[in-house]
Amino acid sequence: MATVIGIDLGTTNTCVAVVENGRPVVIPSKSGQTTSPSIIAFTESGKRLIGQVAKRQMVTNAQHTVTAAKRLIGRKWASPEVQQAVLQSTYSIVEGPHGDARVEARGRVYSIPELSAFVLQEMKLIAEAYLGLPIDGAVITVPAYFNDSQRQATRDAGRIAGLEVLRIINEPTAAALAYGYDRDIDSKLAVFDLGGGTFDISIVVLAEGVFQVVATGGDSFLGGDDFDRRLIDWLAEEFERNHGVDLRVDPMSHQRLKDAAEKAKCELSLRETADINLPFIAMREGATNPSAGSNGSPLSGTTSGESLHLVRTVTREQFESLTSDLIDRCIAMCASTLAAAKITQLDEVLLVGGMTRMPRVQQAVAQFFGREPCRDIHPEEAVALGAAIQGYSLFEGPESQSLLIDVTGHSLGIMIAGGYYHKLIEQNTTIPCSRSHVFTTVRDNQTSVKILVLQGERERAEENELLGEFTLTKLRSAPKGEVEVVVTFEINADGIVKVSARDLETGRQQALTVTATSGLTEEEVRRMAQESREYLVALRREEDQERRRQEALRFINEIDHLVPVAEQALAQGVLHPSVLEGARALVSRTRVALDAGDNQAVGDLQRALEQTHRMLATALRKARLV
Repeated sequence: MATVIGIDLGTTNTCVAVVENGRPVVIPSKSGQTTSPSIIAFTESGKRLIGQVAKRQMVTNAQHTVTAAKRLIGRKWASPEVQQAVLQSTYSIVEGPHGDARVEARGRVYSIPELSAFVLQEMKLIAEAYLGLPIDGAVITVPAYFNDSQRQATRDAGRIAGLEVLRIINEPTAAALAYGYDRDIDSKLAVFDLGGGTFDISIVVLAEGVFQVVATGGDSFLGGDDFDRRLIDWLAEEFERNHGVDLRVDPMSHQRLKDAAEKAKCELSLRETADINLPFIAMREGATNPSAGSNGSPLSGTTSGESLHLVRTVTREQFESLTSDLIDRCIAMCASTLAAAKITQLDEVLLVGGMTRMPRVQQAVAQFFGREPCRDIHPEEAVALGAAIQGYSLFEGPESQSLLIDVTGHSLGIMIAGGYYHKLIEQNTTIPCSRSHVFTTVRDNQTSVKILVLQGERERAEENELLGEFTLTKLRSAPKGEVEVVVTFEINADGIVKVSARDLETGRQQALTVTATSGLTEEEVRRMAQESREYLVALRREEDQERRRQEALRFINEIDHLVPVAEQALAQGVLHPSVLEGARALVSRTRVALDAGDNQAVGDLQRALEQTHRMLATALRKARLV
């Protein structure tokens, strides 16, 4: 594996980076930007658009343009977060065959890992074009507060995209790596990561090249989209009060409103006010035609639609008032995470994620931590840079590695008698790790035990997330409490969970590698990965054909330019008339092939065009006509 890239798969934007000559660098997108919108669109003609080109057509294709897919990844259809997204999205979110959330577009249903894979595959192509070599390996980041289902789904997305996912690391941890890379410093950091869809807070200790996360917390459904939503709802509700029309019902109007709200939010980080001007945002039916007569003529009282416009000035103070509770939620999580870390004095506070550009967020963070945040890292690039550093370390070997010690963001355990939740691994336990506990049977003559693997912090088992289940059978029939079973949990460096149960008396064992209960089957992942490879082959074939078409057009234009001059060369005897006639005929044939879309013929004629162009140019140089 020649090169490993780092990918920050974001809710709003995605960033890819690589280490070159020992330094991490962000790879620019096709449009020259350091990040690409995490947007996937499906056109009427069947094309798939990713990134900036998808964003440009969002308004006119709102129902088939998917944004913020990361908020749905690894989530069950019935979860409150998904149901909230169903109400707020312009595209169709449906229930999948495994109870997972999926998206329907242009008559096809897509899983969320599959949609995320489209974005990852685009990052792979961008990196390959930049580096000039194939890319197979990647380190992908996830929010620190992602649970096991969400991590597994992200790994599946990488596999579908044709990437070997060498490591899944937490976004705040990656940002800390970017901050501390190649610096001889000892420091206690708070990484405040507020992105487009998620919030994380991690406390990290840097000492002698070791990056140790001591505590982490967050909310995987709190981010910039929620700030946008407050402004969207405020504008829509005011418009409905004034005009009786809810802009959120029509997908195109809703998308225009979302675009305007996002732009206003960004503008309010720089200015005290932002103007929103959306002409012809809606049509109100049944209004009196202003051109109708008022003298009792037949035109009087006729009705037609009335065009409605949204014109509004929003102040920074108003926006801060609308979103103050969201910022308070972030700060409350900071307080609980700092308490869990048992650290009273911090050396630096790092701001990561686009939402940390909001002045009120910066003020709240500075006020809580008692110090101004550090400005040494780019809030939207740091995570990808850290992922690239981790990938470089894994590939180059121990001599280049910074030791990274992370923690689990959630407690893990099993359900026990009475429906209670017994934790084997507590939240903020250093990973990788392994924990065991001996349980006994709870009924006389019990010959099997069912192990329900749970993740969460609640006392009752049913209130936590079920990660998986398995059964250990053929236990000795005996009075309750006599047969002992040891249950062992293991978490690897990616945060992936394995659970086993063993009968201490017989040594009989049953194990489970936890996979997302609302995710994809192995067969589905393989099928989607194959479809992804086939799409990539077709895309490269199409790009090659387009390149040939452009080259053919270029030669045609140059030959067209040379032909009138070449007529002068005939009189000097340096060019035979048949060459000129052949050039005209060749250009004519190529134009016919181009118009017919006959790519095979264009490819066959391209070499002849190049030779003819070279022959004409040589003759004209001899005649001193060019």
